[in-house]
Amino acid sequence: MALLHLLRHAKSSRKKGVEDFARPLTRRGIEAARRIGEGLPALIGELDLVLCSPARRARETMELVLAGCRERPRLLVENELYLADCDTLLRRLSRLGEGDENVLVVAHNPGMRDLALLLAETSSPSAAALHSGKFPTAARATFEVGVPWRELGSRRHPLLAYLTPKSFGGT
Repeated sequence: MALLHLLRHAKSSRKKGVEDFARPLTRRGIEAARRIGEGLPALIGELDLVLCSPARRARETMELVLAGCRERPRLLVENELYLADCDTLLRRLSRLGEGDENVLVVAHNPGMRDLALLLAETSSPSAAALHSGKFPTAARATFEVGVPWRELGSRRHPLLAYLTPKSFGGT
């Protein structure tokens, strides 16, 4: 069994004159990413691999979240993850190796939400919250994947956790 964690980047600035790719995290986003990182290793164990969008807000989120990890996982910042849709995310994940058993993806909506909805078993306890929400910034969905990565989209998977900033006292 592998674990897949989908994490939408934390809240970012929308200042005029800053192009989308270069948008930094806001103070609220920085705090949310730090809170996620503080408890993440205890919740999900040590990561094997992190796939991250090259956008500044995604990279900043990744760095703050990984600050809580004892060991640094392999990090791949990949252009194809910038504003990737669900199909692009699935294609990328289908290329993961057998040794990648605990994988975190840091990217953007709507692709992340669409992928989470596609993968989630509807009988999972957290599925109702996922289906009724918007997958806000700093949301994380964790799945137990019981098929080889190349078959990821072929069926639904248990949604082990769906957390938003409100789940851990944020806004």
